[in-house]
Amino acid sequence: MAEVSRISRGDGARQRMLTAALDVLDETGLAGFTMEAIARRAGASKATLYRRWPTTGALLVDAMDATFRPFPAPDTGSVTSDVTQILTAFVTMLERTPFPRLLAAFIDAAERDPALSKLHTDLTNRRREPLLVVLRRGRDRGELPPDSDPELTTDLLTSPFFYRHFVAHRPITADMIDEVVARVLSPKS
Repeated sequence: MAEVSRISRGDGARQRMLTAALDVLDETGLAGFTMEAIARRAGASKATLYRRWPTTGALLVDAMDATFRPFPAPDTGSVTSDVTQILTAFVTMLERTPFPRLLAAFIDAAERDPALSKLHTDLTNRRREPLLVVLRRGRDRGELPPDSDPELTTDLLTSPFFYRHFVAHRPITADMIDEVVARVLSPKS
């Protein structure tokens, strides 16, 4: 029983540190994202943080990965329905969580740090995987052309939402998901 409670406390402490890291990033940006600030926020020592994460970059990647998990790959039997479910969850995350602000800071950090850039690429690839799975499955079922490129299709499906939110600062309308899905997945005539 002592082992179980020690593991639970360890998991709770880790989660507290990951949450503190994202809170610090959200409030102070990359300039204030230091082990000292995170330790203070988490009620832990810097040594405790460094035992788990050798750099602030490693902590940032772990915090983003643990907090904003990839969406599950649905399998409704329809590629259109599956893609719509994933994009709906994605838009909800963009509009109702601190993810966009945190992602902007994370991208900025990755541009400045080659090691963090590699970690950012790995994290991004894991987040793309559910949509790639759904698109490959749809292609295998004959719902998409046999020569369709899931990587490019993923870019075409997600880019309008990133652009609207991060660049144009325009609202994502209620019908935008359905319209993007229809335009990208509709067969060419």
